[in-house]
Amino acid sequence: MVVREDRKEQIIDKAVAIFAEKGYYKATTALVARAAGVTQPYVFHFFANKEELFKAVIDKSINRIYEGFMKAEGSGEQVLGKMAAAFDEVMASNRDEIVMVMQAHAISEPVIREHVREKFRLIHETIVANFEKGGVPDARNAASQFLATGLLLTVAEVLQLPEILCLPDISEYSANITNRK
Repeated sequence: MVVREDRKEQIIDKAVAIFAEKGYYKATTALVARAAGVTQPYVFHFFANKEELFKAVIDKSINRIYEGFMKAEGSGEQVLGKMAAAFDEVMASNRDEIVMVMQAHAISEPVIREHVREKFRLIHETIVANFEKGGVPDARNAASQFLATGLLLTVAEVLQLPEILCLPDISEYSANITNRK
C-alpha cells in the first residue's frame, strides 16, 4: 500500500512542522490534518491519538540523528568530527525535527516521557559506542559532554542566541574530549 504509506509519511511530515511551531500542547490533530490536506478522522486512521502521532514524529526525528551517528567511524577526533557534521546536517536540512527533539523532554505526559527517555538513551548509547570504537578515553563521560554540547548548540540556534556559545572551535573541543586521561 504505497499510497497509504506515502499519505502516512505526509501526515508525519506536516505534524513535525505543526508540533515544532505550536509545541505539543497547542498542536492539534485538526491542525495537522488541515496542513496535510486530509480529514481529522483520516489522521486517526493511522494514529490512535495525538500521543501516538507525536511519538511517530519523535521517532522520525531521532532516527535521522541516529542514522547520521551510526555512519560516523574512525579515531576519536574523526568520529567526533563526523558526528558533529551529521548533527549540523540534520540541523540545516531538518530544523523542525531538531526543534521537536529539543522540546520533547519537557512534555510531562507519561507515555511520551518514557518514549523520549528511551530515544535519548539510544542516542547516548550510540555516541558511547562510537567513542569506544574510536578509542576515546572515558567514552561515557565524553558522550555525555557531546550530547550536552549538542543540546546547547540547539538552544542557541533555535533561540538565535549565538552569544551563549562560549565553546572552543570543534578541533580544540575534539582534542579535549579525545585526549582526556
